Amino acid sequence: MGSAGEVRGWAVKMSMPSVLAVVAVFAVMPGGALSDMRGARGPEAQQLAQGSAPLHRRSKRGWIWKQLFVPEEDPTPRVIGQLKSDYDRGEVSLKYILTGEGAGDAFEIDEYSGEIRTLKKLDREEKSFYVLQAQAINRRSNEPEEPQSEFIIKVQDINDNGPQFQNEPYVSSIPEMCPTGTTVARVTATDADDPSFGNNAKLIYSILQGEPYFSVEPKTGIVLTSRPDMDREARDQYLVVVQVKDMLGLGGGYSASTTVTVSLTDVNDNGPTFQHHLYAFAVPEDSAVGTTVGRIMALDGDSGVHARMTYSLEDDLEESATFVIQTDPVTQEGVVVLAKPLDYETKRRFVMAAEAANDHVDTRFLTPEEFRDRTTLKIVVEDVDEPPAFLPAPREWKVPENAAVGAVVGGVTARDTDAVNNPIRYSIDRRSGGTKAFKIDPDNGTVTVAEALDREAAEWHNVTVEAREGAPNHLSSSVVVFIKVLDVNDNVPRLAADYQPFICEGTQAGELIQLLSAVDMDEPVEGHHFYFSMVPEKHINPNFTIRDNQDNTAGIVARRSSFTRKDRSRYLLPVVVTDSGSPALSGTATLTVSVCSCRPAGHCPAAGGVEALALSMGVSLQTLLGLLVCLVTLTADLLC
Repeated sequence: MGSAGEVRGWAVKMSMPSVLAVVAVFAVMPGGALSDMRGARGPEAQQLAQGSAPLHRRSKRGWIWKQLFVPEEDPTPRVIGQLKSDYDRGEVSLKYILTGEGAGDAFEIDEYSGEIRTLKKLDREEKSFYVLQAQAINRRSNEPEEPQSEFIIKVQDINDNGPQFQNEPYVSSIPEMCPTGTTVARVTATDADDPSFGNNAKLIYSILQGEPYFSVEPKTGIVLTSRPDMDREARDQYLVVVQVKDMLGLGGGYSASTTVTVSLTDVNDNGPTFQHHLYAFAVPEDSAVGTTVGRIMALDGDSGVHARMTYSLEDDLEESATFVIQTDPVTQEGVVVLAKPLDYETKRRFVMAAEAANDHVDTRFLTPEEFRDRTTLKIVVEDVDEPPAFLPAPREWKVPENAAVGAVVGGVTARDTDAVNNPIRYSIDRRSGGTKAFKIDPDNGTVTVAEALDREAAEWHNVTVEAREGAPNHLSSSVVVFIKVLDVNDNVPRLAADYQPFICEGTQAGELIQLLSAVDMDEPVEGHHFYFSMVPEKHINPNFTIRDNQDNTAGIVARRSSFTRKDRSRYLLPVVVTDSGSPALSGTATLTVSVCSCRPAGHCPAAGGVEALALSMGVSLQTLLGLLVCLVTLTADLLC
């Protein structure tokens, strides 16, 4: 820098030597205009605004000063520098004027001495520098001694802001047993102080809580695992507290902390384990198939799909598969279920092995055999007082209907299946059919005929036989026997209908008068076969004969011609019907054969009709009707 005589301009004196780090020269350009520090016309102004290294002075007419600095957050008004023109001879002839950002509010200038002082405390985080304009005016002429020029007052940072974590809360999950160095999460903090000035905004991370399981990279904030053996079954969650400090962690700085919630997710590193070597259950012998006998459970420290298992049973010693085991999908228990009926008297105890095996295995942690476990089941059958059981035997009996009272029809046998083998008493349920026709021996179960039987009245009898124990419980059971009454030939045959045969006048010998058939209430095994005949007489019947057709039918045939009502109107004809039973039985029916004046179509008026009455009286129908009319008229006259 040249001598004072060589440079005409302003000089700025700083009141804080400790911050006089930058010297700037604002040159007077030709034409009297000053360089604009805020524009792009001078690199010196840009460097000054950015707080760059000091610039070399240039010997031209103009202002000469050093860059001004003011520490932030200083509440005490103080002189931070002085403006002085090289025209100022100390005669108070110049007036200094300050304009621009913060003039009169944050800064003021002594118009006589040019001293610049602060008016209030400043916050660099709100505004980091101020651009102001200075001017020196001649008090006498009120004309500027120097053109107006700009300068910068830079607010110098102090460590007045603490670091703050972003994006909280931090939640992360990692698999259990993961290797050392696994990335858990990354925490990020920011500091509002000036990162280019000192260490105010230079951050460093550390662990406050979470060691020795976790660590943090000091510069990046990446949280890592420090141990490879973190077991979810022992502890499934960690709270890692990370601290951040500014000033590189040196004393006098600020700090903040955040919590990273770390959850361990499950891996299949545990197999099922039974808590007991023997499980004992008891089940009554009368339990129904499908009854749950008991539940067993193997514990697995894992969760979710890694804890799913399937239970299985080895056959019992007799390999009867009396029980099965099912896996409860909700509780993961093994449910032992009865698969076959039980009998205490046959088998009283079952011993079998049960196994629980994981559905999914992971050989990175365990061998395949370690994913299964075995235990022993002991199931005791409890005795139950059961009702008597009937021995297998035919339940359909047959007895002839002519069996004598006391005849044996059949017998039943029941026994007490319990170990005590109580005596049994037999009886017939009075609500069943055949209670009067049959009776039973109460001691041995023999059923006999109690009264005469009639197949035609009741062919079948359904008899309920009851067997009851003599023990205090008096348990009972029953069985139905079916008794069929067999037919014997004890019913005589008879004609199938109430025949009313007639013969027309003028019938010729050999003509069929009436077709006959028969019925029999008996039911022979080989079917019915009836024989028809006339009652034997000393003399052969001259009027009619019976012709047996050998098919259980017979015909009445005229033996002569010229039947007339004048000669005789009725004939009695006994007919004998014989069955084929052993012994054979027969029945006789006497038919009345009427002689009729038949109509052209061969129809005979119905017996009991008016026309039949006229014929029986030997008069015509018209004569009979006339007589009836006269009778009715005479009766009416007498009543009047």
